[in-house]
Amino acid sequence: MSQNRFNELAMQAIQEGNEDLVLKVLDDAKKEGITAVDLLKDGFGKGMEELGKQFSEGEVFLPELIMASEAMKLVTERVEQELSETNTKLEHQGVIVIGTVEEDVHDIGKTICASMLKSSGFVVHDLGKQVPLQEFIDKAQEYGADIIASSALLTTTMEHQRTIEEMLKQQNLKDKFKTMIGGAPVSQDWADKIGADGYSHDAMTCCQKAAELVKEK
Repeated sequence: MSQNRFNELAMQAIQEGNEDLVLKVLDDAKKEGITAVDLLKDGFGKGMEELGKQFSEGEVFLPELIMASEAMKLVTERVEQELSETNTKLEHQGVIVIGTVEEDVHDIGKTICASMLKSSGFVVHDLGKQVPLQEFIDKAQEYGADIIASSALLTTTMEHQRTIEEMLKQQNLKDKFKTMIGGAPVSQDWADKIGADGYSHDAMTCCQKAAELVKEK
């Protein structure tokens, strides 16, 4: 079977949130000499990207997204396993601290982005949800981060993303870190308004934008 066909099956497995199919695709591809890393971008990752678009357009709903994120965890685990077995590493892209801002318990999208960033070669420190704003900054300094990424899923909590920008300026750290924002009510206009360096609406564009920002540093 060709890699293109495996990519198609990988996309299908993620869009269906079918963990059994994910494992079958991974195992069958391995027999053909095709690794999980090979299938990550144009297979599983593309399936996640398509599902994210459908979610934003109201064509699929949260339960489907949760199932897909659980299936995607199997992929990232296999990627890490393969890299460990071959004693190789993905090209190091940079260091990111990521989390959902305080007073916000939504973390499905953030978790998917963290997994995809990790699989793309970033060192990712996932701070979880309801993260105090100063903790984003403290952890970025502790881990020597290149990027501070914050997620907000409510119109009320997205204001905290503005506050992070203000806190960085007040602490004379704005030039030390790049900032990325995301979340359902968040937009490029909002990023421009508050002075964030980047915005992404799904996991794949998150990886692309993060890579661009690191190169700008």
